[in-house]
Amino acid sequence: MNKNDFTRKMTVREFFKRFPDDAACLEHIMTVRFGHRHTCGKCGVVDATFHRLEGRKAYSCAHCGDNLYPCAGTVFEKSSTPLTVWFYAIFLFVSTRHGVSGMELHRQLGVTRKCAYRMGMQIRKLMNNADYQEMLGGIEQQVEIDEAYMGGRRAGKAGRGAAGKTVVMGMRERNGYIRCKVIPDASQKSLRGVFQENIAPGTVISTDEWRGYSLVIGDGHKHGTVCHGRGEYVKFDDEGYRHDTNGLESFWRLFKASPPAFVDLASTYTYELE
Repeated sequence: MNKNDFTRKMTVREFFKRFPDDAACLEHIMTVRFGHRHTCGKCGVVDATFHRLEGRKAYSCAHCGDNLYPCAGTVFEKSSTPLTVWFYAIFLFVSTRHGVSGMELHRQLGVTRKCAYRMGMQIRKLMNNADYQEMLGGIEQQVEIDEAYMGGRRAGKAGRGAAGKTVVMGMRERNGYIRCKVIPDASQKSLRGVFQENIAPGTVISTDEWRGYSLVIGDGHKHGTVCHGRGEYVKFDDEGYRHDTNGLESFWRLFKASPPAFVDLASTYTYELE
């Protein structure tokens, strides 16, 4: 199978063709979680066959008749919202480049604002739990690090030291993941904790000239900087590594445009993309 088959996003037409009704959605959940042939938890028959029960979100073992509920233990359990609505909400989250607010779900799905808010929070939690949890980088791999200040346009100082803004630290693997963490400020203490928790030893680090990074990045890491204050945006070191933060700068531009309906970013979430 072509690699693009895995990375290409599904179109709206393809989505509704694949998931036209609740039955198709339930079939997908069953296939992903259990498969239609697996060991029955009650009778113990290996490779048992399971058949859909009419009028219920359940499947029955062909050998003992034990019922299996694919939605149990998921966000769909005990939800009166149709599975097609849930699936389309998830589709919106993974296909849009600018995030999905509760009001957007309310308008798109035709559900109440309370329901839309709950669905959005549940989907965000699922995405956070499914994110890549390993450390970024590694031996001879490069990671860009930069921070951004979120909170909309306000009078006064912009950038580092701006009042009333949420500070977000970004870490971008070259040709890999982007991980963002909300931090209280851009001090050495705040940067150090996030750096040590997320960056693997031996990683080649690229940052701007902010002195906080030089104090944080210690032994075991190669560190290259670019001085934006002097108009320097790309630099090659003696070993041939290209140092810049252009990838993160492009990401910040999209990221800042994504939550215009949100005043603040919750510090309890890690924001991660591939």
